[in-house]
Amino acid sequence: MKQQKRTIAIVCGGDSSEHDVSLRSAQGIYSFIDKERYNVYVVDMRGTDWNVQLPDGTAAPINMNDFSFKENGKTVFFDYAYITIHGTPGENGILQGYFDLIRLPYSTSNVLVEAMTFDKFVLNNYLRGYGVRVAESVLVRCGQENKVSKKDIIDKVGMPCFVKPANDGSSFGVSKVNKPDQLAAALRVAMMESDEVMIESFLAGTEITVGCYKTKDKQVVFPVTEVVTKNEFFDYDAKYNGQVEEITPARIPAEQAERAQKLTSAIYDILHCNGIIRIDYIISPEGDITMLEINTTPGMTATSFIPQQVRAAGLSMTDVLTDIIENQF
Repeated sequence: MKQQKRTIAIVCGGDSSEHDVSLRSAQGIYSFIDKERYNVYVVDMRGTDWNVQLPDGTAAPINMNDFSFKENGKTVFFDYAYITIHGTPGENGILQGYFDLIRLPYSTSNVLVEAMTFDKFVLNNYLRGYGVRVAESVLVRCGQENKVSKKDIIDKVGMPCFVKPANDGSSFGVSKVNKPDQLAAALRVAMMESDEVMIESFLAGTEITVGCYKTKDKQVVFPVTEVVTKNEFFDYDAKYNGQVEEITPARIPAEQAERAQKLTSAIYDILHCNGIIRIDYIISPEGDITMLEINTTPGMTATSFIPQQVRAAGLSMTDVLTDIIENQF
């Protein structure tokens, strides 16, 4: 007897500045996923406006009680949610909590892991306890800017430094600060994205990124990608407007690449992650590897890092996504 197809929701959109980037990732995942094996729908969320895109080009509202929808008069229930929201509520545990309540399997890590990896300051201090090298940083909360002096910041993180939202993605609200008198303006920009802002030491070196996923049957760590940009740092234009060179495999010694891959695998296990993650690092001229941040819903367009690394590994995105989906059943 032919097995009934599972119905998959590719959940995208969200409430952050990266809403439209998420839509592009959803289209990438839709193009990769095995439509012979699964019935696939894209669900776009913004606030409480949740809609599923139907094959005829129209949209139907999602019933938030059970995440179902109506198609041709029939109620359709999902078997699985592939979350590709960059930012809230899909990358910080909120949506995961909802799916846990309605007992719907999903592609990312659980509520605790998502909340912790989304808060860069909390994550850094947690992983530091496991011996992971992270940059020095200072946390500034909205309304408490005057409680942290420029001298305290300079003494802790030095100059130049980065000012970034502590609870958001890394594409918006990030500034590189070269002089103390630029701090106030940078804080204002970051606080437009998050109520908590992290001021972090600048680290010179080679920027790399490594993807990883694990299932009950296998552990896969992808080849290392080197990130080269002429911009001040890997900002929105570098990420999404082509102002970057992405080299896979990275032009680094094999020993460094292996260390970065082993560290990525170890962090995956420390956090007890699920699905695909991608970790960004800086390798210093001396060869030290410092973790920058973890992406638990990494970009998934055809030119994003993960599809590049999958191709470099000689693997198929379709097979990888099938691995991740089937691991929940």
